[in-house]
Amino acid sequence: MDNLTHTAVALFLSRIGPGRWSPRATAVILIAANLPDIDVVTGLAGAATYLRFHRHLTHSLAAMPLMALAAVAIVRFAGRKPLVWRGAFFAALLAVASHLALDWTNVYGARLLLPFSSAWLRLDTTAVIDLWIWAACLLGIAAPFLGRLVGSEITSGSIRVRHHGRGWAWFVLALVLLFDCTRGALHSRAVSALISRLYQDAVPVRAVAVPDPVNPLRWRGLVETADAWAVEDLNLATDPGAAPVTYFHKPEAEPAIDAARRSPVFQQFLSFSQCPLWRVTPYPGRENARLVEVFDLRFGTPLAPGFLARAVVDSRLEVVESSVQMGLASRFNQRTD
Repeated sequence: MDNLTHTAVALFLSRIGPGRWSPRATAVILIAANLPDIDVVTGLAGAATYLRFHRHLTHSLAAMPLMALAAVAIVRFAGRKPLVWRGAFFAALLAVASHLALDWTNVYGARLLLPFSSAWLRLDTTAVIDLWIWAACLLGIAAPFLGRLVGSEITSGSIRVRHHGRGWAWFVLALVLLFDCTRGALHSRAVSALISRLYQDAVPVRAVAVPDPVNPLRWRGLVETADAWAVEDLNLATDPGAAPVTYFHKPEAEPAIDAARRSPVFQQFLSFSQCPLWRVTPYPGRENARLVEVFDLRFGTPLAPGFLARAVVDSRLEVVESSVQMGLASRFNQRTD
């Protein structure tokens, strides 16, 4: 999830009790809930390196105690004041766990089982930025302030009412959990609807339902068959088969694809991509060269690409240039000669 969501959830966790487990426990919790994303600095080395290390060991279950301990150490030595180490550590551990749980729910996923397994685990129930979760967090932050304002107006000067927001924190955390469970049930319905039909008379091999950030009933359906990928917008409130389907056919096997697949850039990209679509076209910059591209259909299509890798393969089947693109606006190139 995005860091605004991680920070808000950490604040609510602090309010329900762990914030009292140690002096400055709230600061520890807020840092611990965001610390796993320190791996974003690997983006300075290029997109291929970023994909290799993003949501890597810092997002693993095995590293949770180390991340929690690091958050406690940051607050202890930056603040230069004593902490209750045991209470601060367990508060930080809870915050790190909240980060991993939230990332696990979205379409990007996380490699929770490192260093024992590099598999990306994901539930596909929420978008990386979910506006409904944002709205719930905003409610939980704003409501205590409004309650304090109203309370100051209706109480006499001799009576003081304290509003810590603990009740609202419990409410929002429960609401987010219920929301994720509901979206999990809707995701199962969406996948079942996608896998139950034929596509150009072909039986689906597998189906992926990508959540919409606004409408929980809308999903972006990705269905793989033996020869193609089918992409459609699925609305569970209407007939699942009513939406138009766009087909992207897989290319024939050829040596240029095998050459690109062996390159380090493509190996890193393919370890991340869950719905790869290959495309091979002539490359005008070199004689008899081929441009090999692979798109992750979860984040775009060849018509509007999001995450993709490119390689120029020459007539000797050597990769002379490779690059990774992340998003529509940002591209980091890594070249090999």
